[in-house]
Amino acid sequence: MTMSASPSPSRHTVPARRAPRSRQRGMSFIGLVLMGVVVVALFAVGSQSVPIFLENQAIHKAAAKAARESNTVAEARAAFDRAAAIDNIESVKASDLQVTQRNDRLVVSYDYSREIHLFGPAYLVYRFQNSTAP
Repeated sequence: MTMSASPSPSRHTVPARRAPRSRQRGMSFIGLVLMGVVVVALFAVGSQSVPIFLENQAIHKAAAKAARESNTVAEARAAFDRAAAIDNIESVKASDLQVTQRNDRLVVSYDYSREIHLFGPAYLVYRFQNSTAP
């Protein structure tokens, strides 16, 4: 048997090393696209929700001011209307307030809901209920 001086090229090629599937890390393209869709949806809902929560804070501030600075129900409603005009409050009107008197103090309560249209028949509904009672 004689050996040839040049070995065949297939014997000297180094096979590519591949990591086992269990050791590979990262995200597939489909996973990346799905994560992008979720992030965009959360951003869309969040960008519509922030003004609703800011308006709720303005309503609570106006109700607290009306309760603190008023002695009668009519004065409380008028004070709330003035604050609502300044802060551009549209979800609650002075007529929607429940004004009661407890221990020589006015307590202003309110409840309302706001909706965000998501898609088709789906809505996200925020329900707010608050009072100036301590």
